[in-house]
Amino acid sequence: MLFHPCTLPGLIRIEPERRTDERGALARTFCATEFSRNGLNTVWPQANAVQTLRRGTLRGLHWQAEPHPEIKLIRCTRGRVWDVIVDVRPESPMFGRWETFELTPENGVQLYVPGGVAHGFQCLGDDVEMAYLMSDFYVPDLARGLRWDDPRLAIPWPVPDPILSARDRALPTLAEVFPGKS
Repeated sequence: MLFHPCTLPGLIRIEPERRTDERGALARTFCATEFSRNGLNTVWPQANAVQTLRRGTLRGLHWQAEPHPEIKLIRCTRGRVWDVIVDVRPESPMFGRWETFELTPENGVQLYVPGGVAHGFQCLGDDVEMAYLMSDFYVPDLARGLRWDDPRLAIPWPVPDPILSARDRALPTLAEVFPGKS
């Protein structure tokens, strides 16, 4: 695995090192030794699979607050997504900044997403599946979110008029969540 630090502190893009032969390919998606050597979390008590049926569906922007912020290891196992990470850590010099990535099974890119940042993705095709490893258990009372179309963030989502859940449609803006910060 190749570990590439991103612009947002703690966000790591992980590329697989594929071994191929006439049968196909093999690539590690996790190795405790390599993660530890790179100063990354190695304990994942929860794993989630998210299936999304329709192109344009947007999920996010979500995170889990203190005292149980979730570190996530994310990859796309079917289809294509446009993945967005937003720094919402009030003490971060990158607060309110975001980065985007295209995740596909073919490129094998994974994102190591630090706790305290928001995550969302939009499906670029039908029948998408995402796999998540989580560093902590889901605590509903600590679930947080931001509006996908917050003008302060001005994220250029690739598919106009996204399909959204009622919850995601009603999420607050960055200024509403962090008054005085944005």
